Amino acid sequence: MDKNIFNNTEVAFSIKTDTELEKAYWLFKMIKSESLVKLGTGLTKFALKYHLPVEGIIRTTVFDHFCGGVTEEDSLELVDKLYGKGVYSILDYSVEGAEDDENFDRAFHKTLELIDFAKDRPEMPFAVFKPTGLGRFEIYRKVSANEDLTEAEQQEWKRVVNRYDKLSERAKENNIPLMIDAEETWMQKAADDLVEQMMEKYNTEKPIVFNTLQLYRKDRLPYLKELHQRAKEKAYKIGMKLVRGAYMEKERERALEMGYPDPICKTKELTDKNYDDTQAYMLENIDDMAIYSGTHNEESTYYLMELIEKHGLKKNDQRVWFGQLLGMSDHITFNLAKAGYNTSKYLPFGPVKDVMPYLIRRAEENTSVAGQTNRELRLLNEERKRRKMH
Repeated sequence: MDKNIFNNTEVAFSIKTDTELEKAYWLFKMIKSESLVKLGTGLTKFALKYHLPVEGIIRTTVFDHFCGGVTEEDSLELVDKLYGKGVYSILDYSVEGAEDDENFDRAFHKTLELIDFAKDRPEMPFAVFKPTGLGRFEIYRKVSANEDLTEAEQQEWKRVVNRYDKLSERAKENNIPLMIDAEETWMQKAADDLVEQMMEKYNTEKPIVFNTLQLYRKDRLPYLKELHQRAKEKAYKIGMKLVRGAYMEKERERALEMGYPDPICKTKELTDKNYDDTQAYMLENIDDMAIYSGTHNEESTYYLMELIEKHGLKKNDQRVWFGQLLGMSDHITFNLAKAGYNTSKYLPFGPVKDVMPYLIRRAEENTSVAGQTNRELRLLNEERKRRKMH
């Protein structure tokens, strides 16, 4: 197995024109500056709040880099471009922060449409949604904590359950696996239990409903092993997307404030080990499960490639997928695809102002993840040199 596979910048940036490459380079240059990101996000929030005409600027900079488009149709040109390089697309309706049934129903119907939209498009192998896209954070928290619900809240929770059920049913009808994202620990148990019910009901032949494991959490591999036992007893398959996690500061602050043990691994090394141990466990039990490894970490990606080889699986075994976010780690995505692995990009989409919370999170994450932005810059610069652009 080639340990230098990710160094090929020609493959990594093959869909970018010189102009797009230059734009990406300067965008990451700006993201590298923490003070610029803080200033930029502050100004953006202000401008959007007061309806200042900034959507055009946002659209041509961060939005076009990290998002597929404003609508699913708008994203198709990029979907086709990616598929031309062997990279699959997962359209993610990334409108966040809604707290009412009207918006939850809108997100529910949009996800139903996406499951139908993907049905006859081999280039779009999954659908996805976020738990708080379909129900209030507080209702998940109360159900997770086993608190008593009022009559109105019981009805509200029933509507959440019904949305999950209808989406899972449609996913099974269309044979489109459905991934459900993970969020903060104090609301996650309700989501986990609900997803497990869906797996039991719809994953009888193969994994259709996928949960997400955030592996900066110490308890996730034990949880997976227990789930595996229950799945074997009840004869259903497990689908899991693996990520490291996105709420570390928030998790630690709350644990400290409320006086319970920090749920997050003490060090990055322990998180990496947890991630790789989980990949190993899933590959050992691949007849019972399917894995979607959502990572920008080169070592974890190499490790999964080694596990595929070790277990004698084909590179494109449908039970093993790799994935990265649009606009990040193209050196992993495109080189994996060229080597014949199942590889995909998450393509967030939605109206510019509604997708801003997602984009702000991306910018802040790139600023806070040590080395992430420097790596992007180094690779973009190498490709600029290769193209003799400077």
